[in-house]
Amino acid sequence: MEESICIQKLNSQNDQKIKNWDFLSSDLTEKIFSYLPIRSIIVASSVCKIWNSIITSSSFTTKISATKKQPWLFLCGQNSIFYNNNQPFAYDPDANEWISLPTSTLLSQDFFIGSNGFFFATTSENFSFKPIFNGIWVQTSPLRFSRCNPLVGVYNEGLNPRFIVVGGVRFVGGLVDVEDRMAVEIYNPNLDYWELCPPLPADFRSGNSSQWLCSALLRDKFYYVFGIYSCFITCFNLDEHLWSEVQTLRPPGILFSFLVTCQDCLVLGGLCNSPNGPNFVLWKVDEKTMEFSELAIMPQALMYCLFDSDEDDKFASLKCVGLGNLVYVYNEEHHKNYPACVCEFSNDFGMCSWRKLPNLPPNASKFHRVISFCSNVSLDNILVGSRI
Repeated sequence: MEESICIQKLNSQNDQKIKNWDFLSSDLTEKIFSYLPIRSIIVASSVCKIWNSIITSSSFTTKISATKKQPWLFLCGQNSIFYNNNQPFAYDPDANEWISLPTSTLLSQDFFIGSNGFFFATTSENFSFKPIFNGIWVQTSPLRFSRCNPLVGVYNEGLNPRFIVVGGVRFVGGLVDVEDRMAVEIYNPNLDYWELCPPLPADFRSGNSSQWLCSALLRDKFYYVFGIYSCFITCFNLDEHLWSEVQTLRPPGILFSFLVTCQDCLVLGGLCNSPNGPNFVLWKVDEKTMEFSELAIMPQALMYCLFDSDEDDKFASLKCVGLGNLVYVYNEEHHKNYPACVCEFSNDFGMCSWRKLPNLPPNASKFHRVISFCSNVSLDNILVGSRI
């Protein structure tokens, strides 16, 4: 009897605590939500109507988008035989967890590319795009020069997005076109119109697809193209539609490298031979002089966590992407479930810290091709989808 009375009192107290949520002001509830990762905020929006109205309000989504600026890492795997095994994943740095995205996000047989809030799919005939979260696939009018595996960038003119497509492999009669002009085209989604621009400089002809090239967008004004192995670099002025003179950006001992943007600066990340063995190094690049200065070296123990073999070419599977204050490095081979790490910089590159990312979800398949990119993620994008 006494135990029953105690249980009733406890339940009464718990009920009272739950009811106390009803007396929290909307400002205080909003403040509590603002400390949660975006994924937890989305879950909270489904709890009750009051929470949903707070979370979906324009003032709250704008505030969250302004405060949670760390870019997410997206990794999309393609299976060339079983297309249903294509899988996209997203890493949320605030929650330090991978999220499995719906497989319907990806089309079945196309080459996939991702950039700044969008997925892209290309074939020798078609070009399609969709917002990363929500939205539907939209097929554009035909490219002037259709191609597979190009570089794709997203920038804004005012509030309107533009897509720039550079290089790629063009096929004629099922064969690679060796006379390809390495065309550059810019797409206006509002007009469904492709504008033909000056082609990529001829120095990049020997490797003009995204397997050999990488790109970096700086301040929505300059689109850099960099040779992963050749170390050639050039810049396309998005206002004037002109290419700069081709230069070489090759730190001593570099084997291969990737150009990214970080804190509105160019950063080069690459594998470098040193007296102590291979190191993965990050350099800050002066956009005017192309001079570079060392920012960080990945700890040896962390780098070897990305591999499980002693083969000489094991480092060749390293890839690097970056945005905001984060630079991600990962192993695109499937034998260790695509391990990855990240380097986080403080303001003005004053300090940095390296850490290993958690493993991908256990349902990750073995892929024949993996693409990765960074993108800022806003709460509004997830709740209502991007607007074109």
